[in-house]
Amino acid sequence: MKNEKLRLPSSINGNGNGGHVKSKDDDSPVTVADWGVQAIVSWVLAEVFGTQNLSIVAEEDTDSLSKAESLALLGAVSNAVNEALSEATKYGLTKPDEPLGSDDILKAIGRCNSTGGPKGRHWVLDPVDGTLGFVRGDQYAVALALIEDGKVLLGVLGCPNYPVKKEGLSNGCNQSGAGSVSKGCVMYAKRGSGQAWMQPLLPNGYPESATLLKASTVDDPVLATPMRVYSMVKYAAIACGDAEVFMKFAQSSYKEKIWDHAAGVVIVEEAGGVVTDAGGRKLDFSKGVYLEGLDRGIIACSNTVLHDKIIGAVYASWESSSL
Repeated sequence: MKNEKLRLPSSINGNGNGGHVKSKDDDSPVTVADWGVQAIVSWVLAEVFGTQNLSIVAEEDTDSLSKAESLALLGAVSNAVNEALSEATKYGLTKPDEPLGSDDILKAIGRCNSTGGPKGRHWVLDPVDGTLGFVRGDQYAVALALIEDGKVLLGVLGCPNYPVKKEGLSNGCNQSGAGSVSKGCVMYAKRGSGQAWMQPLLPNGYPESATLLKASTVDDPVLATPMRVYSMVKYAAIACGDAEVFMKFAQSSYKEKIWDHAAGVVIVEEAGGVVTDAGGRKLDFSKGVYLEGLDRGIIACSNTVLHDKIIGAVYASWESSSL
């Protein structure tokens, strides 16, 4: 599914929601795309790895989708999923022998009910990270990570609206010089490889060669570019050198969820960046759905020198505000 908009139909891409937007208990929106992408990824993982011992931690559930009044919504999700899966062979994947029914869709979405934890392998999925951006045709991401024994091993970010220069990408997404700009990319990294990769999304399904990403070496906070965006695209921007700093300090009652960070963290770190809490400690993905024990907030930087300076500034600001 590595092509523009992931080849999802108009009801599930970033240019329209087909009138199917619902609010969750926390008033955040959920769309056909959220359920559709979760069903697709769940189905593909089950086909590749089998359902036995397959643990998937994901954001959406089937509660509202299973209600009688949601029949039309479920139909829209089913149509979108089957349209996308009909092109699975373009990407070396097996497509269903016949279109998935509503029960199959609900089963695939409901399979993503793991809570993770310190032991075993867990896939962590945010089907549409930044749903508001998605609905508005702005920035959003599809994020998938693999956690084993509490450590993030793999991360993949699909960013369908992220601008990417098609030529001269050897030093990152922000490389200057000749070359047209296209929209959409997928980034991925494996823990311990010291490498993060990016390739553009293509409408015909055939990927171009991947480009090695390197985070920025800017280490002066005055010159650093902060990233302000409500999705994991912020991690993508740091990994490919378009920004140097991201900071998030939420209210004390708010708990960060692992699917909002896992894929982005490993990609940034393998590209040369650093991600910690505000106390300088590595994020702990071993406690289940939430990032428990987080010290005040999250700070992501493009390199260790800049990170140390930002952490120092946070400490100084925090201490002065307590006087």
